Amino acid sequence: MNIVLLGAPGAGKGTQAAKLVEEFGTPHISTGDMLRAAVKAGTPLGKKAKSYMDAGELVPDDVIIGLVTERLQEPDTEKGFILDGFPRTSAQAVALDAELSKLERPLDAALLVDVDSEVIVKRLTSRRMCRDCNYIGTAADKTCPKCGGEMYQRDDDNEATVRNRLDVYEKSTAPLIDYYRGCDLLVTIDGDRDPDVVYADVKQALGL
Repeated sequence: MNIVLLGAPGAGKGTQAAKLVEEFGTPHISTGDMLRAAVKAGTPLGKKAKSYMDAGELVPDDVIIGLVTERLQEPDTEKGFILDGFPRTSAQAVALDAELSKLERPLDAALLVDVDSEVIVKRLTSRRMCRDCNYIGTAADKTCPKCGGEMYQRDDDNEATVRNRLDVYEKSTAPLIDYYRGCDLLVTIDGDRDPDVVYADVKQALGL
């Protein structure tokens, strides 16, 4: 199971990835986590990435592709992987295909968790987080159901920011969806349902 996970912020990609990891033990490769880990470890690619991150600039494709390629050569990915947050552009998708071809491990599917943008705006703007234990709840939670701590709205969950994030996603990722559709790899799942129902569809679509 070699898959790329696609979907807008708040579509529920992370939830579905966590379920796949829990049931099948497939490594979940998040480029955000990898960048932070490489910077912390002080690897050559990590140092290069840090210079861009410190300047508030996007980390260039060659650095991201280098990190992903290194990660895909680790033994735990031999039976499969879930790529999350990469590729973000058609150029990155082409580069990924080239690297996977060298490794003789082509993608099985590009899984798109599809949710209407207005549903995502409503979902994210009503999201609340606990200051103490980071539990994620909704506006209905006046105090944290887990530890009783104070619930607050994250800065990036206000409506203007959410709509901006969705605009950026649409501009950068729409061509990527077309790319994978053209490669006959795109699998679209309706993400606007109970996460367990979505997961059952994900497994069926992936033949698991």
